[in-house]
Amino acid sequence: MTKTILVVDDKPNMRAMVRDYLTEENFRVVVAENGQQALYTARQEKPDLILLDIMMPKMDGYEFLRVYRKEQNVPVILLTARLEEADKVLGLELGADDYVIKPFGMRELVARIRAVLRRSGQDIAHDEVLRIGDIALDKGNHEVRVKDQRVNLTPSEFDLLAIFMSAPGRVFSRLDLLERLQGTTFEGVARTVDVHVYNLRTKIEENASHPRYIETVFGVGYRFARD
Repeated sequence: MTKTILVVDDKPNMRAMVRDYLTEENFRVVVAENGQQALYTARQEKPDLILLDIMMPKMDGYEFLRVYRKEQNVPVILLTARLEEADKVLGLELGADDYVIKPFGMRELVARIRAVLRRSGQDIAHDEVLRIGDIALDKGNHEVRVKDQRVNLTPSEFDLLAIFMSAPGRVFSRLDLLERLQGTTFEGVARTVDVHVYNLRTKIEENASHPRYIETVFGVGYRFARD
């Protein structure tokens, strides 16, 4: 089934370049030139993934994420020319799944898109359910429940939780987790794991400051506690 990609960027040449390349890669592509237009288009077109520029007029990428994440957990990849660590972290904290620094190669962009789509659960064919403590993770239905209450996770958060719950007690380094999430590692994204772990804790832990499930192994990484 053809996947729909929403490309949001205020520069016409960027929108056209990405649209044309992704169309050749057999994606269906819709475009928007700012966050306001993107909200309307996303609500109408129901994209499978959004490529989102940060710096745009009327409504920037951050504000789009603040609004859209209250409605949908569709995967989002940021397209950003801003190199500051704080900018990347803010985007991840608001619910972005990944980011690509401009200028970027189109082959890398497509690889990142396919990796995030795989992580979204759309390609999972089995119905395995993982249960630890009060948490149940249903891979087939891409659903997580805590104390029988459904919890909305982004694709990256869901995949990260699945990695942890598949091997309780095992310590994963940040690089281990990046390789499992993305299939390969990219320069400057180790902080990504910390942000996803923080967001995940706020959603599944009773007290994110004193987590029961996702434990920090100082100097190494993280592990999921055995119940």
